[in-house]
Amino acid sequence: MILFEDLAVGQTASLGKTITEADILMYAAVSTDTNPLHLNAEAAKASIFGERIAHGMLSAGLISAVLGTILPGPGTIYLGQTLRFRRPVKIGDTVTATVEVTALDPVKKQATLKTVCTANGKVVIDGEAQVQPPSRP
Repeated sequence: MILFEDLAVGQTASLGKTITEADILMYAAVSTDTNPLHLNAEAAKASIFGERIAHGMLSAGLISAVLGTILPGPGTIYLGQTLRFRRPVKIGDTVTATVEVTALDPVKKQATLKTVCTANGKVVIDGEAQVQPPSRP
């Protein structure tokens, strides 16, 4: 666990995951987002993507995983997140979520982090997170 006082602007951390058919089906079940673009090959084929794509929030969830398990890590409170979805993620793509500390507010003990997800060397999601890591008493 990294405490607020141990953070520094420029620190980074990443986590990657290959998106599978099972991930999409489980995410659809948990989220109740059953948009045919994610689940129905025929409907997706007729879309601008030409094939099924993963839920954007499934990939965005990897950002939360980095923040909650690596940087800052366990005990971190997720306060806010902006997201821009740049490209679709397809079954079999490996998505890598990377966060970078860009600002620290010592009064509020909050951190701002640049957040980016990439797949196949291209940005699929970018944004910014606000978090409150654990701190020393």
